[in-house]
Amino acid sequence: MAVTAANSWFSVLTSSGGTCLTSHRFFSTSLRRPSSFFIHKAAASQNQNHDKNLLKKSSSHSPSQKEAGKQKFPRRSKNEGPFANADGRSSTNKTGRSPTTATKSFGLQRKGKGVPIDSKEQQVDTSSIQDAAFLNAVVKVYCTHTAPDYSLPWQKQRQFTSTGSAFMIGDGKLLTNAHCVEHDTQVKVKKRGDDTKYVAKVLARGVECDIALLSVESKDFWKGAEPLSLGRLPHLQDAVTVVGYPLGGDTISVTKGVVSRIEVTSYAHGSSELLGIQIDAAINPGNSGGPAFNDDGDCIGVAFQVYRSDDAENIGYVIPTTVVSHFLEDYERSGKYRGFPCLGVLLQKLENPALRACLKVPSNEGVLVRKVEPTSDVSNVLKEGDVIVSFDGVHVGCEGTVPFRSSERIAFRYLISQKFTGDSVELGIIRAGEFMKVQAVLKPRVHLVPYHIEGGQPSYLIVAGLVFTPLSDPLIEEEEDSIGLKLLTKARYSSAKFEGQQIVVLSQVLANEVNIGYEDMSNEQVLKLNGTRIKNIHHLAHLVDSCKGKYLVFEFEDNILVVLEREEAQSASASILKDYGIPAERSSDLQGPYVDSIEQGEATNQQTFGDSPVSNSEFGYEGLLWG
Repeated sequence: MAVTAANSWFSVLTSSGGTCLTSHRFFSTSLRRPSSFFIHKAAASQNQNHDKNLLKKSSSHSPSQKEAGKQKFPRRSKNEGPFANADGRSSTNKTGRSPTTATKSFGLQRKGKGVPIDSKEQQVDTSSIQDAAFLNAVVKVYCTHTAPDYSLPWQKQRQFTSTGSAFMIGDGKLLTNAHCVEHDTQVKVKKRGDDTKYVAKVLARGVECDIALLSVESKDFWKGAEPLSLGRLPHLQDAVTVVGYPLGGDTISVTKGVVSRIEVTSYAHGSSELLGIQIDAAINPGNSGGPAFNDDGDCIGVAFQVYRSDDAENIGYVIPTTVVSHFLEDYERSGKYRGFPCLGVLLQKLENPALRACLKVPSNEGVLVRKVEPTSDVSNVLKEGDVIVSFDGVHVGCEGTVPFRSSERIAFRYLISQKFTGDSVELGIIRAGEFMKVQAVLKPRVHLVPYHIEGGQPSYLIVAGLVFTPLSDPLIEEEEDSIGLKLLTKARYSSAKFEGQQIVVLSQVLANEVNIGYEDMSNEQVLKLNGTRIKNIHHLAHLVDSCKGKYLVFEFEDNILVVLEREEAQSASASILKDYGIPAERSSDLQGPYVDSIEQGEATNQQTFGDSPVSNSEFGYEGLLWG
């Protein structure tokens, strides 16, 4: 079963079950080995109905503690505080305490045996709808994944296969979840009642919204096809039917429930927060990417994750059509997916009357700007201490909420998620007691430590056996036991000061005579080379190539020095690559000329390269996705 390539970890205050502090986990694409359910031999001699009942009973067992995964350090949050539920990629926290609740993004079901499921099945008698046309638009996805090896960035991990669901939307295209086709090397789809698998191509992948757009060129695949139409956003208690190809069988599966809640929700795969629909219909491994329908047969969203807890059951999540439409329109506008924009500010709620009075806010509204990201466009118009009271004419409440539909309220971040990259917005602010309006352009957040690596393979540079690579969330997952707390804290709480900035780390040292004495170093941040601050991995490669002095002097965190004789280092590189079977001393993206991303004059400003710690308290970053 595919269950975790990217875990998101967060803590929120909750009254559930009388618990004051509950840890929650998110799981996305499963790289975990499949568990199996067991059927007693005696059951084999019983009739088919008895077999089904036994299977259903067996699959209701909760996963064991061992299956919960390794302990992980909570990743930094994009949206800290009451509205920020996705803090990171972690199964347990560093204290060793396992989270009591978990949310899993189940789109992938590894080939092989099934897995225990701790939610009760809500199977529907499909006799009344088995001939419904919308069922034929739902297909099964077969994907072969080959993920990068972030610890050994010049190679890939062993490939594995998984299955998920998708559905036709017309014009030769299908929709599924991004985590169903993550790191894909081959994608195939099969229609209901067909024994032929057709090759599909991934056109666009929206990591933060967990949506992928596929195309199938074969004309035979589209014969008799009736694409689905996207419906409206449902209301509470509306009936919902989830269709897909989950574990437990090869044929299509239908479960039924109702809409339980609609609000801004943490998305496990992208570690982002967007509008989500909570339902009580069963969503199981393999369901991800499948559609959810209303009673009119219109698609209201895409099934993508479930919430696991000892205190709750049957809590599944659907990506609403508003998010799906945003993804599709963004792709149509530019021919590629650009991502959801953010405002790029850290905010605090203004519930306290004395706080509002001190800031000269006359009414019960607004949120305080605690910090502005230097890479955001609003850094030119907003200042720390400003109070945002409106967004494009919509008043923002003191709790950070805005009106939603007729009688509901929703997180302020929802308004930003409705915009596109490059859109202009008008902010109403109070500065030193004076009301004013300012204009800003929205764009995706610049990540100092990315959650996902674009382009497949991570960048790397090998200098005399010293392996340098940018710090990323996948690398943290692989190297969690050997990465120090200081670097983990920086990865979580620091923000980029300029576009293109990276935290470059010495991943490991490939032992050789030229680097003797440094063999035990690993996962240390390199700050300078020969006295020059390092901006990113490409800048480091440029500094190495342009060095004419006798020594290469690397300065690391905590004043650690590594000195290499330049000519010896160059002459030893070929033999080191040969001894370790490495094809090249650097990744292909570092072989071109280096282009400085910082304007002249900023390069000498040490503050530009300084860490920008981000507090993990209160309201958190407003930007829905951070990029």
